[in-house]
Amino acid sequence: MARLPAAVSTGLLLLTTCVRVVPPSDVGGRPDRVLERIADWEDRRSLGGGELVRLATSAPDAVIRGRALRALGRIQDVRTLDAVRVGLTAPDATVRDEAAFAAGELALSWEPLPEAARMALSESLTMAESTEAEPTVRITLLESLGKLATPGAVEVLTARLSPPDGAWAGPAAKALGVAARKAGGPLVAQVPLATMVALTESARPQAVRYGGAYLLATAKRPEAVPALRGCAGDVDPDVRALCVKGLGDVGGAADVPVLAPVLADAAPRVAAEAARALAKWAAKCQAEEGPQCPPLVALATLVPQVKQVASGNAARGHPLLAVAQQGLPVSAQPLWINLRRALAEADRVATSEEAHADLAWLDCRVAAAMDRQTGELTQVQGCGFGRVSEPRRLSLGLHEVAKFTPVLAAASAPNKGAPVSAAASPPNTASPTPGAAFAVPLLDHASPLVRGAALDALSERPVPEAKAPVRALIAGDDAVVAALAASTAGKLQDTEALPAVEALAARVPREPDLAESVAGALVALQGRAAEPRLREWLHHPHANVRRVAAESLTALTGAPVRSANVELPKDTYRPPAAPPGTTLTLRTRKGDITVLLERDAPLTGGNLVALAKQGYFRGITFHRVVPDFVAQGGDPRGDGEGGPGHSIRCEMTRRPYTRGVVGMALSGKDTGGSQFFFTHAPQPHLDGRYTVFGEVVAGMDTVDALLEGTVIDDVIVGTHAP
Repeated sequence: MARLPAAVSTGLLLLTTCVRVVPPSDVGGRPDRVLERIADWEDRRSLGGGELVRLATSAPDAVIRGRALRALGRIQDVRTLDAVRVGLTAPDATVRDEAAFAAGELALSWEPLPEAARMALSESLTMAESTEAEPTVRITLLESLGKLATPGAVEVLTARLSPPDGAWAGPAAKALGVAARKAGGPLVAQVPLATMVALTESARPQAVRYGGAYLLATAKRPEAVPALRGCAGDVDPDVRALCVKGLGDVGGAADVPVLAPVLADAAPRVAAEAARALAKWAAKCQAEEGPQCPPLVALATLVPQVKQVASGNAARGHPLLAVAQQGLPVSAQPLWINLRRALAEADRVATSEEAHADLAWLDCRVAAAMDRQTGELTQVQGCGFGRVSEPRRLSLGLHEVAKFTPVLAAASAPNKGAPVSAAASPPNTASPTPGAAFAVPLLDHASPLVRGAALDALSERPVPEAKAPVRALIAGDDAVVAALAASTAGKLQDTEALPAVEALAARVPREPDLAESVAGALVALQGRAAEPRLREWLHHPHANVRRVAAESLTALTGAPVRSANVELPKDTYRPPAAPPGTTLTLRTRKGDITVLLERDAPLTGGNLVALAKQGYFRGITFHRVVPDFVAQGGDPRGDGEGGPGHSIRCEMTRRPYTRGVVGMALSGKDTGGSQFFFTHAPQPHLDGRYTVFGEVVAGMDTVDALLEGTVIDDVIVGTHAP
């Protein structure tokens, strides 16, 4: 059994002595009763007066000890770090595995660990990994080292890449990719390129090739271009997509011949990555190339694919959606015009109402991308062939023109591989971003979606005449719009809005979703005078309010601030747990999607079951689709800001985010409500961060066909037949 170095344990004494260890007699009885109490403490974010820590460190029953460690991981209280580290040395492999998972959860804490705690945890994980004989536990340790993303963790993971056909190469490479996603490519700069490339060789198993491709893509090294070109032709679509994505980040116009054929890839999500990469490269073209810019010439082959969407193959719209979301330079205007013409022609021959709806929305997506090029709200005014409502058209266009940058609309920088930025442009060639004066009248629009989108545009492109109408919205009835207005007032530096912002701040104890926007406004308008109120929020029952307060105070004072540990009251909303084997079937006009709920997230599943039985999801759309990433729905507002009026606690599970997994969308710790997402492809960086509550067991082809605006007709609760 590995021992913890005395220096490490002593170094964390101040962090952990505040957890009271209670005599063993405090909790006893039947194991099922103890497990129920652990679940209750976990959901209330309570340490049970120290009893949960005792169970995690010394319960004789391995099942109880492992479950207590799972609870500590989900609670994410730094004071329990020593208990987790002790678990890494337990004689039972299942306990060690849960301790390793809990260590990864602490590494992903929404309030980052203090540096001393990170280093101590890194040392403990390193020691445990070096002596672990159980393969399953060792893989969990490698995953947690990746989540921690310290230099010591990278050193261990790098050593495990060799030999490339070894048992640890694939998991270690994926963990290094997670570390690079978290801390940036420079963290893995010392990993030998030849070692990474060897993992992607075609003779390797899929898991090893995937790990190597994930690491290559996240490391973002220009010298990896030849390897990325090679694995872009891998037989596995997940590997191909990663290599295409990586090539998009570090390649350039010379690689167009590699990616142009991928636009017709049999897997539309891979084609979408190619389209996105080509759109990135198009931004670097010389102005004099115009429409003959090689990436734009390649993207022109998307025009004929529009016919496939008209015939009901909505997934072939994903490459076009990816380009519209990425954006193109002004020189791409002819391409946009041709695409819109093709969409209009396809609409005349579409074979179903769903195809008509998809084509109409894609037309508006292209129109919004055109408006983003010019910074004016013009093309979206008449997009969608009369099938897209005015609020959806205007809100889409406003969010896009908020991203307008004169530098991106101007001539591109000549150096290959460097992103266009203000710093890379010659002096005085980029004019300041003009204000979004056209958005001011829309602050009075009847739709909250449009008002919220107008605030987004004015927040990014402020004008003085927006101050008074923004002020009025802070006191409005729509809480989401009021919060966005407060944030915008802070960016406008409108001190006259302070009384309204303070009145909104007084609502945070009852409406925790307001906290993030209001805190930003208070800091912007009050400075250090906002400190007393923010310090009160450090003790708020809702974890996300405490996180917002701690982050705001840290930025305000320049010194690290951590929130208090606060137990939730016993009457906090808790839905009935979903029974094992429960399914949810989402009915859409594109087909059904059946989800088998995860037994290790019973409250999350139970919350969605309760909402489904109320008919909550009827008529709600998928409001966000990012090709090769996620399709997100469940928001009754339709703008990503809505929910059921309550939140549930996160229940991080051991299930990884592979293709077809379903997770809860969050805006911070314990903020889950009704919004969920399907993954199009594996997403290792989401593992342990967002609650997995199910997996698709039927209808993945329908998931692939989802586009923004697809309507959920109903969600039916059922039981899975083994």
